[in-house]
Amino acid sequence: MLIQPLIILGAQLLYVPLVVLRTLMMVKGEKEKSALFATLEGGVHVVALGIVFSDLSNYWSMAAYAIGFGAGMYLGALIEERLAIGYVSLQVNTLENNKTLINRLREVGFSVSVVAVEGIDSLRYRLDCTARRDRENEFMEIIGKYEPNAFVVSFEPRSFKGGYVVKGMRKQREKFLKRKAKEKKP
Repeated sequence: MLIQPLIILGAQLLYVPLVVLRTLMMVKGEKEKSALFATLEGGVHVVALGIVFSDLSNYWSMAAYAIGFGAGMYLGALIEERLAIGYVSLQVNTLENNKTLINRLREVGFSVSVVAVEGIDSLRYRLDCTARRDRENEFMEIIGKYEPNAFVVSFEPRSFKGGYVVKGMRKQREKFLKRKAKEKKP
């Protein structure tokens, strides 16, 4: 009697993360991967529902389906967070043009463009930055160290063309470090 609910629970723990990954791939424009995940998702879903509908008097199966769905959603969110696929755009608003912060961000390979902007009561500086999603926490730690009171906004670009990210952040970082080394020599 409990074997069916355990199978359903396992199926849901597989099915729902597949839904999350399929949706993520679709949003990121990865049509082929999205289609693959959708195919797997459909197969697992049909099996789980088939077991549930085969015996509608088994409330354990229905409970396992619902619990598995919720737990699978949580698992899918953890997987998505861990994969951190794609890029993030960050806007950092500071009171001063903090060259030390800007140089540090560039040293470690982040793109940085700086513009003076008019705040409500003073001139401020906005840093427009782009990074891989898996480096967002590193970026925030640097900001916290050099500008703890900065206002930071993070969002995911759907697409972009040209610029620092496309040309390769590693190459730009190497150039930046070489230029800085030359500036330090007498």
